[in-house]
Amino acid sequence: MPPIRRRLSKEEFAERGDSVYETIVLPQLNRSDEGKFAAIDIESGEYDLDSDEMVAGNRLRARFPNSQIWMVRVGSRSVHRFG
Repeated sequence: MPPIRRRLSKEEFAERGDSVYETIVLPQLNRSDEGKFAAIDIESGEYDLDSDEMVAGNRLRARFPNSQIWMVRVGSRSVHRFG
């Protein structure tokens, strides 16, 4: 499969990803989703949740092969932590 080409600038990509998460995804989540990864297609608003970020991303990509995926950890300001 050829790599997905970015269609937006980094800034637009992040802005849209945060917006879709806040307006579409977050209202549908519950406490049991805390700590899971949300792989979000920033163009369609579709998403997939899993405790493994690769699984969430791969499932979303299987449904939407050209998706522009924004990854969020539910309940956290960052996907990963260093230190």
